[in-house]
Amino acid sequence: MDRTTRVLTVAIIVSFIAFLDGAVINVALPSIADELGGGLALQQWAVDAYLLTLGSLILLAGSLSDSYGRLRIIRIGLWGFAATSVLCAIAPTGEFLVVSRALQGAAGALLVPSSLALIIATFAPADQGRAIGRWTAWTTSAFFVGPLIGGIFVDLATWRLVFWINVLPIAVALVLMRRLGHDEPRTEPAHIDWLGAALGVVGLAGTVFALIEQSRFGWTSPVVAVPLVVGLVALVLFVLQERRSRHPMLPLGLFARRNFAAGNLATVFIYASFSLGPFAMTIFLQEFGGFSATMAGIATLPPTIMIVLLGSRFGALAGRHGPRLFMTAGPIIVGVGYLLTLTVQDAFVYWWQFLPGILVIGLGMAMTVAPLTSAILGAVDPVHAGIGSAVNNAVARIAGLVAIASISVIAGSQLDVEGYRRTAFAVGILLVIGGLVSWFGIRNPRIERVEGTRAAPAA
Repeated sequence: MDRTTRVLTVAIIVSFIAFLDGAVINVALPSIADELGGGLALQQWAVDAYLLTLGSLILLAGSLSDSYGRLRIIRIGLWGFAATSVLCAIAPTGEFLVVSRALQGAAGALLVPSSLALIIATFAPADQGRAIGRWTAWTTSAFFVGPLIGGIFVDLATWRLVFWINVLPIAVALVLMRRLGHDEPRTEPAHIDWLGAALGVVGLAGTVFALIEQSRFGWTSPVVAVPLVVGLVALVLFVLQERRSRHPMLPLGLFARRNFAAGNLATVFIYASFSLGPFAMTIFLQEFGGFSATMAGIATLPPTIMIVLLGSRFGALAGRHGPRLFMTAGPIIVGVGYLLTLTVQDAFVYWWQFLPGILVIGLGMAMTVAPLTSAILGAVDPVHAGIGSAVNNAVARIAGLVAIASISVIAGSQLDVEGYRRTAFAVGILLVIGGLVSWFGIRNPRIERVEGTRAAPAA
């Protein structure tokens, strides 16, 4: 195995671990609540505690990756993720599990931006499209494989295996990383914008906490209003700090690049849908379709297979022809897939009410994920690859978190047939908007036909 293959393998494993843990727990929530108590509140926080720290710390993680080295940050993240996974697996109480999940999310934040930055730093520009396509194919599949794996563990053994299983891929990644050596010495001292980091964490944590808890306490409750106000003020101060800092954690100049700004705006709509749609499908299949946890995972597996088989191919095509067409058509095709599932009825028949739409969803996702990532990271200078990846991943995670937190507003009190239809329709509309944002916002970079490499992306 040469160095580039090893780098790509490590990047896929460490990111897959972080993404998988955000998806695998969904089908285990009823069993967790049955054993530890806590009801719906525990189920919500078992998911949200992880997403909260992952989303709020990922910008800081990107800055640390650029400053202290990708390999070093990945190693720290892997050891931290292993330790916190064990804590989750042995959790004696619901409160212990929630705290452990929050710590696990903090460790996961170190993994994703560093892994993508490592790809950008290792692969030549002409090869980045295909490499990112493979990365996105395998890591995005975690969102669909998660329910299948979790369902098997819950049905055949115990929910605690959902966390114990993390130890094995972490060990594999650490062994592979031994052959990669260490990061090259920096020629200049590292500068971390700690004030900006703190403001960013407080801002994201406060606003996300309010969005999660508003459904329980209401917008006027101090439990919601105070964190919301503090979070919004902190976000304003964060922007002001980044504008005046000599070494900003988030270089605002990145958003002057058209593809970076438009790509992240498209990410808001696309990844809100990518999180909300599978979440609604999995719950609906179990609670109203009569599927077991394992069968619900199998029923939503086709998009995973299509992403793995086709993701790198579409990544390579986007590298040759530009990402604009794929970022436009892909989300719209996914949206059409969800609209096809609106045929669902009380007399539920998976084979013709769900499966055709699921197959269309898989094709559209395979067409979307790699070109979207390539367009955004291709607009960033390699020196800022870590923070560029962190920004996009933070946008994606926060968009998904907000979408799931808002599901009661969209679907009502439960995901019955009518609730699912409203959710699927909303998902379809969001995806069409994401496709239109890509069409009007993204510009294809110039392709150097003679040398076979891509020219600098248009700002």
